Amino acid sequence: MPTLSPRPPSTTAEQPLTYLVPGMTCDHCTVAVADEVAGVAGVASVDVDLDTKLVRVHGTGVDHAAVVAAIDEAGYDAVTA
Repeated sequence: MPTLSPRPPSTTAEQPLTYLVPGMTCDHCTVAVADEVAGVAGVASVDVDLDTKLVRVHGTGVDHAAVVAAIDEAGYDAVTA
């Protein structure tokens, strides 16, 4: 009987999560949001666009509620975009 080796873990990243954070008004805001969101488990990168007020979170297995909580911790409200 042949021995099956374990399947390698998937390296495919999930689609980015996108949030509208209308309260961001300056570069300090973007840094605060990016720093908090970067600490969420599974987050590989965070793109914050002050002009559009959008935050894009890239990673694998990222918990939506944890991202919203991190944005809240930075002092802002987030809406799923």
